Amino acid sequence: MTIHVINPHYAARTQRAANTTAVMPIIPRNSSPVPHLTSLYHFKDPGDYGDRSYPGNCGGNLIRDLLRYFKPTQVFDPMTGSGTCRDVCQELTIECLSTDLKAGFDACDPSSYQFDRKFDFIWAHPPYWRMKIYNDSSKCLSAEATLEGFNRRYRQFIQNCASVLAPGGKFAILMGDYSDRQHGFVPLVHHTKRLAFEVGLTQHCTDIIRFSHGATSGYKSYRSSFIPGLHDVCMIFVKPQVDVCH
Repeated sequence: MTIHVINPHYAARTQRAANTTAVMPIIPRNSSPVPHLTSLYHFKDPGDYGDRSYPGNCGGNLIRDLLRYFKPTQVFDPMTGSGTCRDVCQELTIECLSTDLKAGFDACDPSSYQFDRKFDFIWAHPPYWRMKIYNDSSKCLSAEATLEGFNRRYRQFIQNCASVLAPGGKFAILMGDYSDRQHGFVPLVHHTKRLAFEVGLTQHCTDIIRFSHGATSGYKSYRSSFIPGLHDVCMIFVKPQVDVCH
């Protein structure tokens, strides 16, 4: 990254900071089958999963580690995107149903969820509202005109997924906050949790802060001053053994 500054002393300090390696906290010893899976997730290499040229593609290593940890037998990915989750499941030989709007599946329509089975793990990487518009169809979450409209349909999506999640099943959602000039700060992580709790899901474990390596914003220069967001958040919800989701 090229940093344009005037003060040479500031430039030197900035360069030293850029070259500093962050020391991660010591991981407590436990019986986890994936010891490096913690609340801080750093994996610069995205892995050979999905189509990396697809806008919004996320690396498959986090998905792989979650599946190795939870050991599901039936995975559902209602927003295929570049195919990352599908590729990870294929590598791990886990049965996966992966589909999206391009295949005619409307994730926000309850009638789309007519399955003859329940899933013990669902992975979702929804669009971050209008950060990137993937489809101008009225069925596409990213194209919703207002945040209120997005949250209304986002809630329905989460509720739909909960309806096909087996009791005790895990639902992982990767989401990020962002800011823009028109809307200010958009706290999508907050809205995700609020909506998940509203439909009867509970949080299963700590949030996983995933470092956003490879984000296109990191290669841009901005005239405005702001605190850059360098991560997104993976939240893992669980469906109660007694089905209270509605």
